[in-house]
Amino acid sequence: MSASAGHHLNVSAVFSPTGAARVCQLMLGCTIVSLVIHSAGYSATYGTFCMAVWTSCFAVSAAVLVLDVTRLHVCLPVSWDNLTVTCASLAALLTLTASILYPVFFVRADDCPYNNCEVRNFRITVSVCSWAACVAYGTEVFLSRAKPGRGVSYMATAPGILKVAQIFVGCVIFVMLASGTDFTRHAATLYCAAVFGVCLSGAVLLVALVVSGRSGALRLPFERLAVIYTFAAVLLYVSAAVLWPVVCFDGKHGAPLRPQGCPRGKCSWDVKLAVAVMSFINLALYIADLVCSHRSRPVSQRPGV
Repeated sequence: MSASAGHHLNVSAVFSPTGAARVCQLMLGCTIVSLVIHSAGYSATYGTFCMAVWTSCFAVSAAVLVLDVTRLHVCLPVSWDNLTVTCASLAALLTLTASILYPVFFVRADDCPYNNCEVRNFRITVSVCSWAACVAYGTEVFLSRAKPGRGVSYMATAPGILKVAQIFVGCVIFVMLASGTDFTRHAATLYCAAVFGVCLSGAVLLVALVVSGRSGALRLPFERLAVIYTFAAVLLYVSAAVLWPVVCFDGKHGAPLRPQGCPRGKCSWDVKLAVAVMSFINLALYIADLVCSHRSRPVSQRPGV
C-alpha cells in the first residue's frame, strides 16, 4: 500500500475496539447466513423474519465499515456518530429477537436420534452465533459511549438508546395490531392504536432530527423538546396501557379468559394480551427516558457528527 493510499484510508476504523466489534459483526453475520443457507434452513413467517434480520444487519454492518474505512461518510449529509450508534442499537434489538425466535421454533430436543441430528446441530450453531452477534452490536453501542477525547453523541446516551428501543417496541405493537386484533371495532381500542402511532411517529421524528444533524437548527433546544415530547408520551401511554386491557379483557367487549379451542399462533386473544404486555414495556421505556433526560446534562450537537 502506498503512502498516499494509507493517507486516504482510515486504518483505525478496523484496528480499534469499535472496528474490531464491527469486524466481528461481519464475521458472525456471514457465518450465520452461510449456515442457514447450507443446512440449518428456515421456513414460515418466523424463519423468514430471522433470515431478513441477519442479512439486513450484515449488509448494514458491511456498509458502515466500508464507509468508515474509505472516509466516504463525510460526503453524507448525516451525523455519522449518531447514525452508526443508532444502527448498532437497532441491530442489537433485532438480533436479540432473532436469537430468541429461531431456537424456539427451529431447535427441538426430540430431533435426535430419530431425525437428522446434523440439521439440529447446525441450527444450534446458528443460534449461538446469533447471540454472539447481538453481543457484538451491544459492544459497539457501549464503546460509542466512551470515546476518548470526544463528546458522546446524543444517540449514544441513555435517552438516545431508549428512543431506539421505543421505536422497536412500537413497531412490534403495530405488527401485532395488524395481525388480527380487530382494534377498529371499538372507539377505546382505536384511541389506543392512535396513541401508539403518535408516540412512535414522535420518536422516529426526534431520532431523524439527530441522525440528520438538524437538531441544532431548531429554535427550541433539542434536549428541552425531547423532554417535553417524552413527558407527553408518558401521559398518553399511561392512558393507552390502562385502557387497552380494560376494554379487551372485560366481559362486555372481550373475554377475561382465553377461549377454549383458540388455535395457537392464530388466536386474537393471545395477540391482545401481547399488545397489553408490550404497551406496559414501552411505558416503562418512556418513563426511564423521561428520568434520564431530566437528569442528564445537555449534549452538544456538533454539525455533521
